[in-house]
Amino acid sequence: MRIECLTYTELGDRLGTSPEAARSLARRLRLPRKPGNDGKARVTVDLTEVQYKPLRTRSPRDHRADIDGLNARIEQLQGELAKLEVEKRCSEVGAAGHRADFERERERCDTLMTEALMLAKVAMSARENAARLEGELSPPSDVVGGDGLSPNRPCLHQL
Repeated sequence: MRIECLTYTELGDRLGTSPEAARSLARRLRLPRKPGNDGKARVTVDLTEVQYKPLRTRSPRDHRADIDGLNARIEQLQGELAKLEVEKRCSEVGAAGHRADFERERERCDTLMTEALMLAKVAMSARENAARLEGELSPPSDVVGGDGLSPNRPCLHQL
């Protein structure tokens, strides 16, 4: 067990990594640090206890294969996106047609409701006129039946 005080650069050289990787390893292992006289941080470490194997670096060819695969996936997704956009436009055209039908039917319904209300008003007016005319044609009030109603005049609930 040989304990040494090393800078991050020296630790990286011993482990075969960069100074940044050595610094990250020292933090991860919570190795004691202290500033040196030269202003650089020194890490107290026993290299026999540190079991560090740097990851192998990829060759540029590996990146190229990844890039080609990703580009192919991007092209596939762009094709799917184009299909979905066409489908969306078709749906929007159909929805606009349905909306026009809905508006037309609403206008028709409003017109029919207005006509129905006017006809109800005319019918009510006709009933009132009929009742008034019937009242004018009825015999005087001294000729009243036993139930208090004119014999020729129907009850209100019969109307």
